[in-house]
Amino acid sequence: MLSLFVGLSSCKNGKSQIESISYGLTLSPSGIDPHINASAELGIPLSSVYDTLVFQDPDTGDFVPGLAQSWTISPDALTYTFELREDVVFHDGTDFNANSVEANLNYIVNPDHLSQKAVIMLGPFEQVEVLSEFSVAIHLTAPYAPLLDSLSQVYLGMASPSALGKWGPTEYQFHQVGTGPYRFVEYIPNDHLILRKNPDYAWAPSVYQQNIAAIDEIIFKFYEDPATRSFALETGEIDIIGEIPPQEVDRLLETGEFEFQPVPIPGQPTQFFFNSSKSPTSDARLREILITALDRQFIVDTIFGAYSPVAEGPLSHQLFSYTTTSPYPDYDPDFAVEQLDELGWRIEPGSRVRSKDETPLELSIVAPPWGSNSEVAQLMSATWENLGIQVSLEIAPGFGPLRQLQDSGEYNLIGINFFGTDPDLLSSFYSTDGFYNWSGQSDAELDKLLSQAKAATHDAQERQLYYSQISEMIREQALLIPIRDYVNLVVVRSDIIGLHFSPQGWFPYLIDLRRAP
Repeated sequence: MLSLFVGLSSCKNGKSQIESISYGLTLSPSGIDPHINASAELGIPLSSVYDTLVFQDPDTGDFVPGLAQSWTISPDALTYTFELREDVVFHDGTDFNANSVEANLNYIVNPDHLSQKAVIMLGPFEQVEVLSEFSVAIHLTAPYAPLLDSLSQVYLGMASPSALGKWGPTEYQFHQVGTGPYRFVEYIPNDHLILRKNPDYAWAPSVYQQNIAAIDEIIFKFYEDPATRSFALETGEIDIIGEIPPQEVDRLLETGEFEFQPVPIPGQPTQFFFNSSKSPTSDARLREILITALDRQFIVDTIFGAYSPVAEGPLSHQLFSYTTTSPYPDYDPDFAVEQLDELGWRIEPGSRVRSKDETPLELSIVAPPWGSNSEVAQLMSATWENLGIQVSLEIAPGFGPLRQLQDSGEYNLIGINFFGTDPDLLSSFYSTDGFYNWSGQSDAELDKLLSQAKAATHDAQERQLYYSQISEMIREQALLIPIRDYVNLVVVRSDIIGLHFSPQGWFPYLIDLRRAP
């Protein structure tokens, strides 16, 4: 997901003045306005351009002060009141205050701006109310436990109202202004993005190890082809790189020049949803058999090596773990064959394809190209084809085409996963009216549990119980195939220290990067 190149530029008198890092991104987002666009990749640079009202401690998971020095939640959980810092200034000289919060949230919820993620993260947002110059209230129409988590992420980072008003939703992505430890300097799509240290930064949250950045300038470049990353690392063009193929990790470490950081990513695992509204995967028993026929451990070992655990539910272990009375079945191809025959899907003499009532057993799989989803889909297809099932596989070249294929409904399995630090991300996938309900499932009891979990603002244990029940229901209905919990394999040059990441896993704390003395 990331990479770094470090170098020094010198003045004419020979004294080194600027320490510069070139940081590689592995995807080129179609847009990088965090209030409008949804890419996780944009958060790698921009989490250091923006401060948020609150931050989440990566070690404890607790929410700690950011631009808000304190906050209270009303007993009915419908009003969050924030007392703001009074010493914060945006990079363009605009003072930060309650009006800034109002301008940002109204910018995000403006329907003309077509926010893809931030507006969803606000949940049942009703309005923002300025109580005084440095006091602001956010009002909700219903309790929404994930709100603090949302407010801790870059998508709800505080931008200069002056810059928002000047540039608007089309041009602002090229002229971004926050209050963070780095200033946004320049963005040329598909080429580079430049940040420079904010020398006036004096309000660092407790999650940072340093109060001001040690690196003066960071130049982000794009390394979309995985085959180029290890080579760039070995030639010295890059000092840190993420998403290294597991087979490359040991070879790189043998040189003695690098260290290895596996970074677990919270959220959903690599997974494939069954389309429960399309035959033949509308049959829950067949879905269970198809899971039993897969050697998920072999898939993980083959593609991801020993660095990623096999997933056992709709949420990664990094985010949520629970004990289930209905674990996913062990790999048992003989049992799968017996069950297929029992269901009437048999291979008739002279045929290689299973059929029932002269209808062949056919599956259509749609997979995105990122996160090794296509490779997983290929191994799944090969396994099922060996059992006499006809499988067609289509690789969507991007999220837009993936969504178009999903809208058609002409698939039996589809791969998609989101990252996040609050389990409410399941609502979009399993609620009857969920934006990403790609399994086509409609279950009133599941809807009720998801709503209750979302509303359990004041009781973390109650939320945990709800998500245990939700995960159990998803398992019992065999709505998905969990493959592996996502781990980002990061290799770093030994003389670079201070690299650590936010709770979201992908976003480094750039302020803490430094060279070893």
